[in-house]
Amino acid sequence: MEINRIQAKELAKILVPQKVTLLLGARRVGKSILIEKFLNKYKGAFLLLNGEDEDTHELLAKRTTANYKRLLNGYDLLVIDEAQAIPDIGKKLKLMVDTIKGIKILVTGSSAFDLLNVSGEPLTGRSNTLNLYPIWQGELKENSLQTKQNLEDRLIYGSYPEIWHYTKLEDKKKYLLELVNAYLLKDILILDGIRSPSVIFNLLKLIAYQIGKEVSYNELGTALGISKNTVEKYLNLLTQVFVLIKVPAYSNNLRKEISKSQRWYFVDNGIRNAIIQDFTPLALRNGTDIGMLWENYLFLERIKRNDYLKDIKSYHFWRTYDQQEIDLIEIKNKVMSAFEFKYSSSKLPKKPIAFDKAYPKATYRVINEKNYLDFVI
Repeated sequence: MEINRIQAKELAKILVPQKVTLLLGARRVGKSILIEKFLNKYKGAFLLLNGEDEDTHELLAKRTTANYKRLLNGYDLLVIDEAQAIPDIGKKLKLMVDTIKGIKILVTGSSAFDLLNVSGEPLTGRSNTLNLYPIWQGELKENSLQTKQNLEDRLIYGSYPEIWHYTKLEDKKKYLLELVNAYLLKDILILDGIRSPSVIFNLLKLIAYQIGKEVSYNELGTALGISKNTVEKYLNLLTQVFVLIKVPAYSNNLRKEISKSQRWYFVDNGIRNAIIQDFTPLALRNGTDIGMLWENYLFLERIKRNDYLKDIKSYHFWRTYDQQEIDLIEIKNKVMSAFEFKYSSSKLPKKPIAFDKAYPKATYRVINEKNYLDFVI
């Protein structure tokens, strides 16, 4: 199946001198392949380094202008793949763009933690960021029948590029389990202060059964034997390695609205199912689990769409203490749109009365298996 990566064109546009272009995304989403295709068409002279190679670490270890000028002499583009593995990479990139005239820098990373260097933020004002996700529906060239036939496969096995190379379900399962146990574990181990990856995996298992529900840090901490503050820290760090996405509650300070709560979604359905090792067909799953897979899939496809098309919005869920709720609230330029996710189109929920009363100008749509393409493309 032909795949047209949207960010390939955008990459060529934003790569400019005296700026670091950050191509960020989870491992195995296609960053290296995208870079390879880009460099095959690049007309200038470039230096390509691998951030996970010890020789690269040695080349960049001496953080001086003289060292970097010698290294980059004759090149107008520096490319570093998996740059987050290089110690103090943010400070090193800052020195390069500040002192070497005309240099363009492109780095990829599966962890935003070190690349953005959140403690000191040395790349503030010096970087452009592109996010790369597992394949978006809008990047696939397939007809409507193929899309319909492949929907269940995407709900269960997700949208990682390599999944498309496998025709046997067992091979898809094996790939996803290896991805979780090897690459995901590798990135978790580089996170700040992580000493027990098994706790992280157990936390992810608990989150996998709470998609579309508010998460209690206290309850998770009790189940895992860690403090609620550690739970919150781990969940936030997991967003830095593109495993989870946090969605806060929306509130206009109305008395019954929940305001201080979050929901968490997986960046890919296949990763979620691999973590709990459940690749059961939809026909054998209960309605609650199908609903979680549907909600996770739709939300991430919407994230991909809006990010790639530069349709910038904020994302929230809405719920009252008397259990009226809406799965997704999007806000753009103070305009509110509400979406409810229901896999089956047999029974469509109406707009909650409390929401309609509080936000009469907001639009409301139910997204189901029959109309979802208009929502995700």
